[in-house]
Amino acid sequence: MTETARPSGSVGKGGGLTGRRGPLLLVGAVAVMLLASAVAGYLYGLNLTHAELASARQSVQEMRPENQRLKNSILGQNANIAELQSELARVRAALHAIMPSENTYKISPNQSVIVADGHLTIGLVGSPGNDSVKINVNGKLQTVTTGDVIRVEVGPSTNCQVGIQSFDMFNVIVTASCPASKAN
Repeated sequence: MTETARPSGSVGKGGGLTGRRGPLLLVGAVAVMLLASAVAGYLYGLNLTHAELASARQSVQEMRPENQRLKNSILGQNANIAELQSELARVRAALHAIMPSENTYKISPNQSVIVADGHLTIGLVGSPGNDSVKINVNGKLQTVTTGDVIRVEVGPSTNCQVGIQSFDMFNVIVTASCPASKAN
């Protein structure tokens, strides 16, 4: 055999992985493999991110009807709360009409009430007029209007007051109290 005829697969002096260019080819091959791995990793990560983004978009689309339903529910509940608040105000007003504030009394025509721990007897004589009412306080008849205050001495240390808050053709609303006088 001559030197020119070499079997295939044999490496000669200057070529292949053992020659001068061998380490350079090895480094180049590793660099290409690293670059290919980096590109593959980037594409894989991009694919995963795209899949997660699509999943998040799908979740948002699925949640929109639920979100709208909850918003409508909140609006309905707010309307219900407003309705309940107005009903509560009406009930409080009705309760106040039945059970007025402390020391406040509603007296109908020809009716009398004993108030202030039994110190006063207040009666409405007849129906109220247009601009005044006739009130009997402890047997003493007086004609009064809204805002008038009647002072009654019921004992040496007790002075009572009867105030006319309002009246209409059906009743009169008065306040009555008997605070003990302070001794000098």
